[in-house]
Amino acid sequence: MRILILSALMVLSVLLAPSQSGAQDAEIQGTISAQIDAFRADDFGTAFGFAHTNIQRIFRTPENFGRMVTQGYPMVWRPADITYLDLREENGQTFQDVQIVDRNGRVFVLEYLMQPTPDGWRIAGVQILRADAFSA
Repeated sequence: MRILILSALMVLSVLLAPSQSGAQDAEIQGTISAQIDAFRADDFGTAFGFAHTNIQRIFRTPENFGRMVTQGYPMVWRPADITYLDLREENGQTFQDVQIVDRNGRVFVLEYLMQPTPDGWRIAGVQILRADAFSA
């Protein structure tokens, strides 16, 4: 009987324990959201800080980075709506898919490559997976 109770308690503690995966999801989504909030405020210095050092090396300055985003990813610079989709690991890399609706009602699905650093998760790349021509 004792073993049965201990087993039940162990199973219950595993089920009720906070998920490390859930914490990772929240951290990754928090990084992406904070960068998008910085873009909305035209605070390219803060937005640049959420980019992985490899991205920072490529663009060298927040101004260059901001120009790339406003010209190449306007849906990220001025989104109307954001929905977090799948978070997945592939070949040791972490990807977060994000659906963004722009101000014209166009729907985009973007894939964020996320890298852990000592300072938290950083965005190491973004690619557009799908851009729907219809309005939402």
